[in-house]
Amino acid sequence: MTDTLPLTVNVQTSLDQIDAADWDGCACPETSDGGRPIDPFTTHRFLLALEKSGSVGAGTGWDPRYLSVETGDKVVATAPLFAKGHSQGEYIFDHNWGHAWERSGGRYYPKLQIAVPFTPATGRRFLTSPGWDTQGLSAILQGAVHLASENDLSSLHITFCTEAEAIAGEALGLLRRTTQQYHWVNPGYHSFDAFLSELSSRKRKAIRKERARAQDFGGRILALTGDDIKPHHWDAFWVFYQDTGARKWGTPYLTRAFFDSVQQTMRDDVLLVLAERDGQYVAGALNFIGRDTLFGRYWGCIEDHPCLHFEACYYQAMAFAIESGLSRVEAGAQGDHKLARGYMPVETHSLHWIKDGGFANAVAQYLTEERRAITEDIEVLTGYGPFRKDKDQSDHD
Repeated sequence: MTDTLPLTVNVQTSLDQIDAADWDGCACPETSDGGRPIDPFTTHRFLLALEKSGSVGAGTGWDPRYLSVETGDKVVATAPLFAKGHSQGEYIFDHNWGHAWERSGGRYYPKLQIAVPFTPATGRRFLTSPGWDTQGLSAILQGAVHLASENDLSSLHITFCTEAEAIAGEALGLLRRTTQQYHWVNPGYHSFDAFLSELSSRKRKAIRKERARAQDFGGRILALTGDDIKPHHWDAFWVFYQDTGARKWGTPYLTRAFFDSVQQTMRDDVLLVLAERDGQYVAGALNFIGRDTLFGRYWGCIEDHPCLHFEACYYQAMAFAIESGLSRVEAGAQGDHKLARGYMPVETHSLHWIKDGGFANAVAQYLTEERRAITEDIEVLTGYGPFRKDKDQSDHD
């Protein structure tokens, strides 16, 4: 990178104000070869679907403040920044920080957050075009901190960033937080049975039994992507999503219009698993497809059937990843039950800037202890994984 023009950081309240090609040139430059983006969630089309559908914006507590970094007439970095009026839909929880700050007389909200709303999936948050990684990250970070400070906001948070970004941000003075998720890794299995052969006999039998029970629900399971997904499939999935959203969050985060936008602009990025019985869809799971990772996002049902949740959300995702040559399945936040099904604990990362120095020091001490606890938990949980300890053990049940 040889450009020496000064960098300008701009703030936009709508993604329409940033050209899609300019945004994606920073978010997913790898698609220039015609392939998939590494991270579908930071693409212009995904973020615009959230905005145009009213899933983010006025009244949602997620008010867009997209950042773009320009040199001359060239956009060299961007970031999905939001002014947050609450801590919902983030999945790296800071509710206790907010409560503590407000009990001491401060105002925690609004705050700023660089994130993909409602999406606990790891990916780049400092989106830079090739050759601008270091300068772009620094410019975005300085711009976001300046915006928070000038508006007397309590804090800035960058959630589900990459480990490399977390390390770079910490070097620039931010607080680094480590949390934990469960991911399934595909080292190159040629079939689902090849994966099962790596498990202990007891775990292998348990998964086969679960899959058999799930498949015996009285219908069929469909795995749809691209043009095989039709508008009526979203009608069914919307019912499932509403049910899950009402039970988990009180009010679903996404609007019905969001799924219409996905059908129009992102159906090639989607794996939609649906369970159909007697001509009616009774359950479903929504996944987004990255270049090397399948991201499990939402599940819902109108009928309860034994083990159908595990089949639709986990085993169908793993089978698709094997068939498609994907190396990882991220199945969302939390869920210790994923461990027995081959999803192993991994670290996830975030960065935090807090304006008040005293409060920042208290949070820093907390994060040090939390990181130690997370490391210990991952070590212990890994030992409880389903994989065979003795690789010479017979593969036969």
